[in-house]
Amino acid sequence: MAESKPQKSAWSQLFSFFLVAALALLLRWAVLEPRWIPSGSMLPSLELQDRILVEKLSQRSKRLPTRGEIVVFRVPEPLLKSGYDPKAALIKRVVGIPGDQLEVVNGRLKRNGEYANEPWLAEPMNYNMNSIEVLPGQLWVLGDNRNASLDSHIWGGMPQQNLIGTAIWRYWPLARFGAIKAKAS
Repeated sequence: MAESKPQKSAWSQLFSFFLVAALALLLRWAVLEPRWIPSGSMLPSLELQDRILVEKLSQRSKRLPTRGEIVVFRVPEPLLKSGYDPKAALIKRVVGIPGDQLEVVNGRLKRNGEYANEPWLAEPMNYNMNSIEVLPGQLWVLGDNRNASLDSHIWGGMPQQNLIGTAIWRYWPLARFGAIKAKAS
């Protein structure tokens, strides 16, 4: 017995729905992921409750983020050991890549012997950091609100395998809609 046209149409619509849903899930899993900003560690660049898109293709292709890019990553081991939620993700700015010599002197970041240009900072850091070298396979990440950020200056280098992706677009609030760019470094 042949299916009637209404039954074919219902099956066709159901198939289309599942196809669209599968493509949306694939896109979210592999390409772009929406995130929201839960803390003030990235002020003034990213504000509490901002909604952003995180690009994940670069990470999958093993492209190393550049200095100045804002990245999202899985919680590093030292924070997990202290009880941090293993399902959480953090967001910080890359300030050092493998081989960089970093230190904080007089409230400013020095990279490879020179002060870094960081126009996104609202105030100087109220701490110093002894000179370190960013190890192979790691990134050094700091929040833009350095004095209120749980970041590499406390727990060390962030393993590159923890990287989820790079923040590329703010879609909420509409007044701040637009690309998230690494300005200077």
